[in-house]
Amino acid sequence: MIKTYTGAAIAALLMAPFAAHAADLPQPYKAAPGYVAPLYANWTGFYAGLNAGYGFGQSNWTAPGATVNTSPKGVLAGLTLGYNLQTGVWVWGAEGDIDWSNMKGDADCGGGVTCTTKANWFGTLRGRVGYAGWNNLLPYLTGGLAVAGLKAETNPGDTTSSTRLGWTAGAGLEYAFAPNWTAKIEYDYLGFGNQTLNLPTPAFPTYSTNASLNVQEVKAGINFKFGP
Repeated sequence: MIKTYTGAAIAALLMAPFAAHAADLPQPYKAAPGYVAPLYANWTGFYAGLNAGYGFGQSNWTAPGATVNTSPKGVLAGLTLGYNLQTGVWVWGAEGDIDWSNMKGDADCGGGVTCTTKANWFGTLRGRVGYAGWNNLLPYLTGGLAVAGLKAETNPGDTTSSTRLGWTAGAGLEYAFAPNWTAKIEYDYLGFGNQTLNLPTPAFPTYSTNASLNVQEVKAGINFKFGP
C-alpha cells in the first residue's frame, strides 16, 4: 500500500511541470458571435422611382346667380425624380413628379345640364426637408409648385381644356429598407384657384363662369438611389 501511494506521488510530481507548461500554451481561438451592423441610410444622391395613389378634391363653378360644386376623385400613378443632400441628421432635397390621373366629378347644373370637372394629369416641383435621426426612417415636409391638365365640360354644351399652375404642400415618411432602396407614403394638398371658362349653357349663359379646383392626394412610392 505504501509503495502504491509513493508511486502515485512520484507520478504527480513528474507531471506537474508538464501541466504548468500546458497552461502557458496559447489557447485555441474562438470566434466571437457574428455581428450585423444596423443599416443607417445615406440619403445623399440622385434617385428615381414610381408612385401611385388616390386623389379627391372640390371644384366650385360660379356664375351670376348660380353656384355648383363637383367633387372630382380617382386614382393616379406616375414617375418621381429627385436629389437629396444630407448634413448631419438633416436632409435637404428637391423632387419632381408627373402623374396620370382619372379624377372626375359631376354635378347637376340645372336645366338638364351636367357640369363635369376632370383632371387628366398632375405634376409638381417641390423642395423637401427631412429629419434622419431615427435610424432609417425619414419624416419630411415638402412644398412648391403644382401644374395640372384640367378639363371642364357641360353636357349638353361645350368643353374646354387648360394647363393650370398652382401650389402644393404636404408631408411624408420615407424608409430605407435596403441599400439604395426606399419606400414612402405622402400626403399633398394642391390648390389651383379659379379659371374663367367659356362654357355658355342654359345654366350658365355667360362667358364669365369660373371654376376652381383644390385636390388632396395620398400616394405611396418606391425609389432607387444612385451611387453609394
